[in-house]
Amino acid sequence: MDQIGTDRNFDSEPSEPTLLRALNLPLLTLYGLGVTIGAGIYVLVGATAEVAGTHAPLAFLIAAVVAAFTALSYTELADRFPVSAGEAIYVEAGFETRRLTLPVGLLVALSGIVSASAIAIGAGAYLQGITGLPVSVLAISVVVAMGLLAAWGIAQSVTVAAIVTLVEIAGLLLVISWGLAGTRSTGAAAADLVPDFSSDTWAGIGAASLLAFFAFVGFEDMVNVAEEVQEPARTYPRAIILTLVIATLLYAATTTAVILSVPMVELAGSAAPLALVFADAPTLLRDLFVVIAIVATMNGILIQIIMASRVFFGLARGGHLPRQLSAISPLTRTPIVATALVVLIIAVLTQALPIETLAERTSQIVLIVFILVNLALLRLKSRTTAPAAEISIPRIVPAIGAVSGVALMLSGLL
Repeated sequence: MDQIGTDRNFDSEPSEPTLLRALNLPLLTLYGLGVTIGAGIYVLVGATAEVAGTHAPLAFLIAAVVAAFTALSYTELADRFPVSAGEAIYVEAGFETRRLTLPVGLLVALSGIVSASAIAIGAGAYLQGITGLPVSVLAISVVVAMGLLAAWGIAQSVTVAAIVTLVEIAGLLLVISWGLAGTRSTGAAAADLVPDFSSDTWAGIGAASLLAFFAFVGFEDMVNVAEEVQEPARTYPRAIILTLVIATLLYAATTTAVILSVPMVELAGSAAPLALVFADAPTLLRDLFVVIAIVATMNGILIQIIMASRVFFGLARGGHLPRQLSAISPLTRTPIVATALVVLIIAVLTQALPIETLAERTSQIVLIVFILVNLALLRLKSRTTAPAAEISIPRIVPAIGAVSGVALMLSGLL
């Protein structure tokens, strides 16, 4: 096998433009939170509740447990291989073959593209409440706007994303406080959150967990901006863990507040579910939250565009995709051609598939990647010739990560 991935010097030739290392721990954590929070909780609670009913909060917790084991695997792999298109490199190094590099890289990029398409539909649904324009037109407009911002520059786009992420978190705290305050008590009773032991109940929770897993798509995206991170060996593990812990706490509290305050008949299947919490709120508060939700969903689209374009860039630079996709703008120092391609594909998908289908497909794609990444780490740790890492997790962690990923995928088929 070539020595790709075993050498920490991944920079381009000195005469070529390079990606700018501008991301520190706060920015990287907020980047991860931005795509994670925007990716699911603002648009997916309704679809999850439609499958799991009042047990939707448990579905989110199960999805978090599955994600946690793989997140720990990523902390070691990001230390070993701090490169763009990270997952593709992990699998290539672990399985000692280049045959999997392109398929895995494309799966990673596709997960971000499909995810952004689902979020764009959610953004369009929130915007429709203000403008009255068709969701399809609004979704495309948002995608194009976020693509232009992504092409502007990594420092600028991620700084904007970081600021917006703080707004997203404030929006979720508003949902939690308003929902739990009992101003709208037409939802479920607290006792209904606890599931019984029937097979039908747990089949629904399992299937909903696959949908809820979509809400945790994001922490793995952080490894694909590795060449734009300061001190990646120190920064990545902390940022990944912080992202997952904060997101899980926010998700559990938010979903509980929504279930307790919104009637299930209204919530199930809604593309703009969190706004329902404020149905009886003062107009100013209701409109304020809709604006926050729109900003939040836009942020998720922006960060997924950044991630997918970096994967295309990394694959093209490694010779797996046309060389044109590795072109870096001397002005913005961003992969401009790859960004344009990603925006085009996302715009097309927003017109082709409903939000539930896009979310489920994203979860399935990400789970396949997670299983392969965990297996790759197991193989790396079994070889004495594997490159040393400052961070080393027990082998049981990637083993559980792979098994739990398979279990969650199978639960969606029951």
